[in-house]
Amino acid sequence: MTSLSPHWATPKWLYDELNKEFKFDYDPCPLGSKEDPQNILSWDWGKCNYINPPYGREIGKWIWRAYYESTKGNLCVMLLPSRTDTRWWHDYVMKADEIRFIKGRLKFGDAKNSAPFPSCIVIF
Repeated sequence: MTSLSPHWATPKWLYDELNKEFKFDYDPCPLGSKEDPQNILSWDWGKCNYINPPYGREIGKWIWRAYYESTKGNLCVMLLPSRTDTRWWHDYVMKADEIRFIKGRLKFGDAKNSAPFPSCIVIF
């Protein structure tokens, strides 16, 4: 794993476990989408959203949008890096209904090695 790409594929077991609990009806940022992220951020989202956003500099926009969707009554479940020292963490993640810290480090996609950062599930 390197940081050459901001995209980290959700481990299938984790998505399946979350989907069983929440029954997602929309994923605004599916891995491999050719759509411009700025377009996706302006689209209507579903009632129950799964979001594993790109982990680059734009991550704060995705977190803000999930928070905003929650103010409209929509559920947003996010897989995020646990970056508790960032502005986006304090501005939005701390307003989440629930934060589930993941023990250990995830192996994203079909990676052989674990991620170089801890992860969490944030529920708005």
